[in-house]
Amino acid sequence: MTRALPAGDALRLHALRGLLAFLFLLAATLAFAAPKYPELTGRIVDQAGVIPEPTRAALQTKLKGLEDKSGIQLVVATIKSLGDYDVETYANGLFRYWKLGEAKKNNGVLFLVAPNDRKMRIEVGYGLEGTLTDALSKVILATAVTPKFKAGDYGAGVERGVEGIIEVLSGDSAEWVKKVPPPPSLFDELFPLIIFALFIFIFIMMVRDSGRQGAYRTYRRGGPPVIIIPSGRDWDDFGGSSGGSSWGGGGGGFDSFSGGGGSSGGGGASGDW
Repeated sequence: MTRALPAGDALRLHALRGLLAFLFLLAATLAFAAPKYPELTGRIVDQAGVIPEPTRAALQTKLKGLEDKSGIQLVVATIKSLGDYDVETYANGLFRYWKLGEAKKNNGVLFLVAPNDRKMRIEVGYGLEGTLTDALSKVILATAVTPKFKAGDYGAGVERGVEGIIEVLSGDSAEWVKKVPPPPSLFDELFPLIIFALFIFIFIMMVRDSGRQGAYRTYRRGGPPVIIIPSGRDWDDFGGSSGGSSWGGGGGGFDSFSGGGGSSGGGGASGDW
């Protein structure tokens, strides 16, 4: 027989359990909390410090010119580390945190580079997904940026990426469109399914053929073996069953620069080198 705890001890035990539960939930929440994003200090946030000053100045002029002309906010960000996040999750979260682009048009673009992780991404606002498509974003990263990054020239890679993005957004995308690989044909998309279906069909036919040629043998005491041939229905059933299954960012900017309330739904492309 267990002895009941005094009322005071029971109350303290209940409070201790509640405290432990709260601490557990707090630890779990912190473990899955969003990263602490840098503040938007300008059109270039070079936290990783990989963009030379001359390149930075040239980029500032191009980025401001794009926004003045079209209203599109294109921001470049380099970070020291993605931490425990993949580049897609981080870029989308940073885009939303900065609220790039106009709220009604969602015409923002983020060019994110994580040199130490060797990851990069072009994150595109809702309103520009039809212009700066996933395919074009991928081509820009693969053909304009990656070769420069592989050579260790991050400034040139970022500059070529920005130039490619601006060209597409300005309607001068013909050269980039030529580099987009053709989409797979219907046969290419269905080929794996066809092979799988053919494999299942051959397997079922082999099982059926084996069943028709074989037999179940049973023996009676004192008599010859009795051969029982399974019916077609039995083998059909058998065959059918076998087929299932705020760290600060470097980089000078323009005073009072901020996002306009835009958002992104995950359009764009990622790359590495």
